[in-house]
Amino acid sequence: MILEAGYFVIWLVVLSWAADRFVFGASVLARNIGVSPMIIGLTIVAMGSSAPEIMVSATASFNGVTDTAVGNALGSNITNIALVLGITALLKPLSIASSTLKKEMPLLLAVSLLAVYFLSDFELVRFEGITLMVLFFSVIGGLTWMSLNMEKGDPLQPETESEIPAGVATSKAVFWLIVGMILLPLSAYFMVGSAETIARYFGLSELVIGLTIIAIGTSLPELAASIAGVLKGEDDLALGNIIGSNIFNILAVLAMPWHHCTYGAIDVNAATRDSYVMLGLTALLLVFSFNFRGSRRINRVEGFCLIACFVGYQYLLFR
Repeated sequence: MILEAGYFVIWLVVLSWAADRFVFGASVLARNIGVSPMIIGLTIVAMGSSAPEIMVSATASFNGVTDTAVGNALGSNITNIALVLGITALLKPLSIASSTLKKEMPLLLAVSLLAVYFLSDFELVRFEGITLMVLFFSVIGGLTWMSLNMEKGDPLQPETESEIPAGVATSKAVFWLIVGMILLPLSAYFMVGSAETIARYFGLSELVIGLTIIAIGTSLPELAASIAGVLKGEDDLALGNIIGSNIFNILAVLAMPWHHCTYGAIDVNAATRDSYVMLGLTALLLVFSFNFRGSRRINRVEGFCLIACFVGYQYLLFR
């Protein structure tokens, strides 16, 4: 079992690295052909942060373990808000100045409500999967429009543009894009296999393994990006990465098995417990971000509250 755990960690590292290379290649290629850095930041980079979750959920769906795919989508959102933002706010309070983020947060709440509704009947059907995918592409279009019509002086713009590589050859971008496209599904396949072996050994359900070990593992890139962002004073970018990732986790990750006639029944706990935890934390994020004092910041006390929620949720899962 120790060996299997080692394999899981190795493939997790490869998955994260492959996602980074994929985003690097796609971002550089887009910039070199004339796409606005702001569009790249709000779309390609945001989607790239969810690439590990997308690949893992797709692999789990192909293997017939739908609960792992669902658990990964819900668990990643829970982890991103409660653990990633909690730790980030403890290191440095997050100030929120971007008008773009103020528009994205209600969208995140809306798609979270939709996820709760779709899961409420304890199954996910093909129509719901297709609906999520249609909304996914609609959101991409909406974010593109927002980037083209962003208010002048929005702090998210220079923060995002500074993260897009410049002066890189197109041939190099294509190389890393291909490397990422090959390693992402390959590493996801072996990581899911190791996770299933570990779950069986400890007697964990497919849902719990998706909510915990896989969700936490695939959220590590967001943690690294958020910490790096706040240390550089890019608070809006750090929060924007989380919001964008969570939106795509619901619309793209939860919709991964759309090609099946049905997803089939899902674990009741996903609908009656985990989806509501995700929704509650999303609502709490909005309250903390735009509190009644009007400070528009997530402070250390609120960061501690988020971490306490994460610890309490893990206790609820394993008690």
